[in-house]
Amino acid sequence: MDYVNGPGRNHLFVPGPVNIPDQVIRAMSRNNEDYRSPAIPALTKTLLEDVKKIFKTTTGTPFLIPTTGTGAWESALTNTLSPGDRIVSFVIGQFSLLWVDQQQRLKFNVDVVESEWGRGADLDILESKLASDSAHTIKAICIVHNETATGVTNNLAKVRQLLDAYQHPALLLVDGVSSICALDFRMDEWGVDVAITGSQKALSLPTGIGFVVASPKAIEASKSAKSLRVFFDWSDYLKFYKMGTYWPYTPSIQLLYGLRAALDLIFEEGLENIIARHNRLGTATRLAVEAWGLKNCTQEEEWFSDTVTAVVVPPYIDGAEIVRRAWKRYNLSLGLGLNKVAGKVFRIGHLGNLNELQLLGALAGVEMILKDVGYPVKLGSGVAAASAYLQNNIPLIPSRI
Repeated sequence: MDYVNGPGRNHLFVPGPVNIPDQVIRAMSRNNEDYRSPAIPALTKTLLEDVKKIFKTTTGTPFLIPTTGTGAWESALTNTLSPGDRIVSFVIGQFSLLWVDQQQRLKFNVDVVESEWGRGADLDILESKLASDSAHTIKAICIVHNETATGVTNNLAKVRQLLDAYQHPALLLVDGVSSICALDFRMDEWGVDVAITGSQKALSLPTGIGFVVASPKAIEASKSAKSLRVFFDWSDYLKFYKMGTYWPYTPSIQLLYGLRAALDLIFEEGLENIIARHNRLGTATRLAVEAWGLKNCTQEEEWFSDTVTAVVVPPYIDGAEIVRRAWKRYNLSLGLGLNKVAGKVFRIGHLGNLNELQLLGALAGVEMILKDVGYPVKLGSGVAAASAYLQNNIPLIPSRI
């Protein structure tokens, strides 16, 4: 192992896993207990109701599955679709690519719409496909809300508008892994049928809970879907929900208590305040990148992500070397470029339990690294641009007003 502890703390600026609040760490520091006792079902009932709030749904049914986002993907697909069903799915980066790979391996008929990495989903092509599908052969639209490989956020409201305009009954399945509880997400208003996220992202928990929320339409579809499923089967959960015991198998007790603390912190700050905070962090990062004379991988402002920024490096610099140098010299964790953008970008995550002064420290670190690798950055330029913006836009801390 080449890991040696450094002084101070690691500055974690990848787009997940993210920093965990001290209150959540303390809440999880507890012994195991019997999940069949009255305490855990009582806790679970409150968690399920409160999870619906961060998805902005009153009609959805939430499932807390001991898994990652990848397992949540599989749960969304196998509970609502049958092998051979036609899916329209968008590839805009590494994680949307991986979801398409899963869809194909599960034997769905995947109609792939590809965009240049750095651009959003091509909704003009979606419109063309919906317009020509009078027989309603398309059973689902699968889209990643926020693609962390490129820092692109898609317009889900427009997807719903297109489905409604053509009165198309296809299910809308959304990967909200790096968006829900950080970016504006409205499950009911946007007619999302299945939405997923992971505990290690904006909720600021350890990895281990895949959140899946299904609309009544999706629940109905699950009754006739023919895909094989066992561990991820919603019907098992629903059976135990009716019994009032909630868990078809052993949950992580510690993560449940951590989730309770995390949700309490979210509601204390206020979901809209959290979304605004992430917008400030994203805007400040983009201003810093501009001041450095570098480009955002995301090609148009409408797609800018407020949870991660992928920074394009000059051809003579290896983005991976920036990430290595950050960790080895400055105890700063940045995100690598993945697949088609490997070596061409590095990523600054600004997601989860994070404030503006922490971000400024990371931006200062990036400036020193850029200088280290031979890029002619003016030290302090990005920090100054971000600081000037933040100084005029940071509100009082809600709980201290």
